[in-house]
Amino acid sequence: MLFAAALTALLALAACSPVFNWREVRPDNTRLSLLLPCKPDKAQKVVPLGGQPTVLSMLGCDAGGATFAVAVADLGDAAKAATVLAQWQSLTLANMKAAPLGAGAGDGATQRLALKLPGAAAEPPASLVTAQGQRVDGTPVRGQAAYFAQGSQVFQVVLYAAQIKPEVAETFFSSLKLE
Repeated sequence: MLFAAALTALLALAACSPVFNWREVRPDNTRLSLLLPCKPDKAQKVVPLGGQPTVLSMLGCDAGGATFAVAVADLGDAAKAATVLAQWQSLTLANMKAAPLGAGAGDGATQRLALKLPGAAAEPPASLVTAQGQRVDGTPVRGQAAYFAQGSQVFQVVLYAAQIKPEVAETFFSSLKLE
């Protein structure tokens, strides 16, 4: 009897354990806040952006079979943002072996939509890119990525999964706030 009660309590606790434990995060030295469904790892690396080595800061985690991440770089010059964001989008699509923007039709097509994000720069306009591609190991992956700028900072906010649940994507991308 005691064993059955303990087993029932354990099962109840497991059922209450959320797959997505949303929490607000703020990337260092930015005016951005967003929700991530798990405790993020932090990383930094130097990458060539806008023709110069630039520190790229990242926060990311995995939950519910999906990867969630935000990356930010300060270009030092807001005039470079449009070019850098366009290159970043192209590189991301190439890395996931996705069709170029506007290519194809139907569910596998790569699309770019306007993203309403108060506080983001008007030029370049904030956008949300959706694509179907492949992971490094060849397995299919869907991706959604928001690209935007604020001043000389450029941002990429991504969600990768085999199947992206609309309510998860909505929670993630609608949480983006710039002060």
